[in-house]
Amino acid sequence: MTPKEFADEFFHQMAALPVTVPVTLHLDHTYTFEVIQQAIEAGFESVMIDASAKEYDGNVSLTKQIVQYAHERNVDVEAELGKIGANDQIETDGDDSDLYTVPEEAKSFVEATGVDALAVSVGTAHGVYTVKHPNIQFDIIKEIRGLTPVYLVLHGGSGVPAQMVIDAYRLPGGGVSKVNIATDLELAFLAAIGEKERGTNAWCNGLDENTLETGRQAVKEEVKKKIREYLHSDHKAESFR
Repeated sequence: MTPKEFADEFFHQMAALPVTVPVTLHLDHTYTFEVIQQAIEAGFESVMIDASAKEYDGNVSLTKQIVQYAHERNVDVEAELGKIGANDQIETDGDDSDLYTVPEEAKSFVEATGVDALAVSVGTAHGVYTVKHPNIQFDIIKEIRGLTPVYLVLHGGSGVPAQMVIDAYRLPGGGVSKVNIATDLELAFLAAIGEKERGTNAWCNGLDENTLETGRQAVKEEVKKKIREYLHSDHKAESFR
């Protein structure tokens, strides 16, 4: 699905549904300028450039370019600093400290790029926790927060114990502002329709309407649960108007 196809469906649903809370269309992990250009042209209001696989200077250079382009079009930008990684890594006895975001680098990165939000590596990972276990480094979040005012983002929120996430955004002086939980929603969908393996978008579109509706309802309930028990963000819409 192209950014335009996704945006067209998003805005169609927004027009059809009685939405009463603030909603934005955000493009998650993106690695090229071209895709971000397509997304902004399609109406995305926020984009993420993930150049964390590059060396620091390369990350700064690409992110700065994206920020300039996006800000000229009133679009916010999220970037990533550190190596958040994936959960299919082999469990080891060593620590992951060399993967964590360095607070001083976070400060200089934000100042050099002008980015609006920063995904930081503090002990979580993308995907499902099977062999790797979340261990959020709250001291790193506090140190980064003390050095930069931008929104901090916790990727790899799926499978992280609720209290650990709550502690991450309730840190004195401010913690994380955004938590990514896509995998938990995907797993809820698959469990509801009796599937275990991930499928492609084409596979999903090929499911019959009854199966899709069963999956949709499961995702809806999981979202409600996350809002109430995980993020404690229910009845907070007025704070963002």
